[in-house]
Amino acid sequence: MKLMILESGAKAKTVKKYLGKGWIVQACGGHVQDLPSKGSKGSSKSMWKSEKNVLPEPPWGWTKGAEKKIKDMIKKAKKSNVDEVYIATDPDREGEFIAWRLSIIFADFDTQKRVTFNEITEKSVNDAINQAREIDTALVDSAKVRRFMDRLVGFECSRFSRSWKLASMGRVQTPTLGFIVERELLREKHVPINFHSVNFSSDNVNFKIRFHEKNDSEAWLDDDGKHFPDRTFDKELADRSIEILNQNKTIEIVTVKEGKSNRSPKPPFTTDTMLQAASSTLGWSVSKTSSVAGELYNSGHVTYIRTDSTRTNKDARDTIKQLIREKYGEKFLGEGVLGPDAKKGSSNVQDAHEAIRPTRPEINQLSEDNKDDLKTLYKLIWARFAGSQMSNSIRETRRIEAKTDNLDKKITGTASWRTHAGWEAVYKDYQKNIIENPPSSELSIGSKWDIMCDSENPQLVSDETKPPRRFSESSIVQQMKKVGIGRPSTYVSTIQTLNRRKYVENNSGSLIPTDAGKTMWLEVVPFYNEQDNQGLFNSEFTAKMESNLDTIEDSTQSAPKIWHDFIENFERMNDNAKTKKRSVPSKRQIELLNNLIKNMKQNEIANYLNGKKPHELTGDEMRETLDLIIEEGGDFPASEKQINLIIKLSDQLGYKLVDVCKIVDVDDINNLTGGKDGTASRVIDQLISESQLLPATESQVKLINKIAIREEVPLSDILSIADIVSIEELTKKDASKIIDTVMKKNKKSRKK
Repeated sequence: MKLMILESGAKAKTVKKYLGKGWIVQACGGHVQDLPSKGSKGSSKSMWKSEKNVLPEPPWGWTKGAEKKIKDMIKKAKKSNVDEVYIATDPDREGEFIAWRLSIIFADFDTQKRVTFNEITEKSVNDAINQAREIDTALVDSAKVRRFMDRLVGFECSRFSRSWKLASMGRVQTPTLGFIVERELLREKHVPINFHSVNFSSDNVNFKIRFHEKNDSEAWLDDDGKHFPDRTFDKELADRSIEILNQNKTIEIVTVKEGKSNRSPKPPFTTDTMLQAASSTLGWSVSKTSSVAGELYNSGHVTYIRTDSTRTNKDARDTIKQLIREKYGEKFLGEGVLGPDAKKGSSNVQDAHEAIRPTRPEINQLSEDNKDDLKTLYKLIWARFAGSQMSNSIRETRRIEAKTDNLDKKITGTASWRTHAGWEAVYKDYQKNIIENPPSSELSIGSKWDIMCDSENPQLVSDETKPPRRFSESSIVQQMKKVGIGRPSTYVSTIQTLNRRKYVENNSGSLIPTDAGKTMWLEVVPFYNEQDNQGLFNSEFTAKMESNLDTIEDSTQSAPKIWHDFIENFERMNDNAKTKKRSVPSKRQIELLNNLIKNMKQNEIANYLNGKKPHELTGDEMRETLDLIIEEGGDFPASEKQINLIIKLSDQLGYKLVDVCKIVDVDDINNLTGGKDGTASRVIDQLISESQLLPATESQVKLINKIAIREEVPLSDILSIADIVSIEELTKKDASKIIDTVMKKNKKSRKK
């Protein structure tokens, strides 16, 4: 009997149909083991310390609900006499990491094999089984380093940001937030420039009046100095032009320039272009598109959906080309278009996946028994793939210059009509108002064209320049891809995190930074910047780290080197941030001081602050001032040090802050009182007491082992001081008891 393990139940259901008898097909549900969560055994151990030439080996812990699921799977496999285990998790970095953990968990079985497939079809599944391989350790190391980086940045920097009452910082999420905030700042700085323009339609051709040439003293230029000849500041000129057009009702052709316009098809979808197209064409959010695409993949309808590649399988291309040939004819076939990832010398390709395409290209739409959303997205994916193998669409163009009596300005327009649909033949449901015939009016010099005048033709447009558009979900994904800080597996989750942390709001499709988001980017992040605003959360630094993960994956650089180089950079930037932070008062300290002095008289305030404003104090002055005021009594808020300690202990214990506050009947951490007898002290005492039951720290374990060696006694004798028999049982409290007992004993011995 053989066992195949996949990630999702839907995928397992599809694969089971292909394998039949002799196989057990099970789903693990994604990650089964990962870095230990807060409060779990081993979570207090340092995740990022190891020798220079090796990666850390943290105690990988079970993810929520995984332990029972996997143990039940093992029990069933043993009962069914399974002797071969095929691990078929997703074909990417994260999938390989899951496969690695499963290979260790299922080590007792005779044979374990790693299989991957980019599409869930019977042929692909069987081919994968026949080409089974070992775990790709380079891919696993890349996944490990990504985890270590994310945990280190998330843990240390999120703790740092809590002084501003902010939820979290992240290696990718924070630079992404930066793009959204910077775009908003550009919008706020924008100064509108008024303009007027005149346009009219004649015989399906849109004409504009060319008011000013570039060298004209009255030429209209935008903020960037770009010239727009059809815009003018002169409202009277625009009004007079409208009046003349309405009076004359005709224009005379002065010149006609013939030309052709070819529109090339786009490459097959990658993850980011699929998200973009579904947004612009279907109006879907990135979360919805990702979810529906996942269903299509798990059901075997499309290839793997997390990919940067535009490459496709030759058999699939041959199939779609034959369909095009039969339905549209030979002239609709093209050479096939690829993106920059598939061109020689390109970089920044995470994997060797195919593009997103139908697994059976001969099917251009799903059957009626599928959900509407599945059918809709499948149709778009099919059209994109089919179009990529088709010929260019071709249009005849005529660039026209015209005139009319009593108007000394040029009138310009372009007539265009499609002569060959090419790839647009499969996009007919997504295109509107396609013109396929030339104008009925004569396209020759001296010919007269009529203007059908009504309330909207000709038209005067009086408007002002608009600020830069805010990012949408799909356009921020494009930006992440452009600068190299995103990967197919992180696009959607990054946006979801920014929304969940309330750093951005989605307003009618536009991402708007909240006050918290602006505070994060404009007040917190600068502490991590070094020269020229280059720093930990700069997009170039993040992109370099992403690129380094790719080099681990393709074995061009060693994982330990990349990891230790990152630690060196991070520790420098993090230490600098802490030093800078101590030199200036925090927002919380300023709020606390303002709260303490709000009922004081002006002379008292001046005495405490030496004539300065709260925000003008240095970090040291702020701490001294707060200590002095607090020393004189009264209820006052908990200190920043107390708050940070409560947060740290809560993290270690895995408690939510709102639950911790309930210990003293307080609803929010900011409402705790300070001082020795305040509610913050009571909470700290309780948490310290409970934290003593957590597993001993790595340094405590090392020290106790050293004590046993130094005292030349068995480790079991040392452990017996705390009434335990195994180092695995050792808690912080036990360790403290052992260390204190031995130290007191040695102190007495020295006195004798």
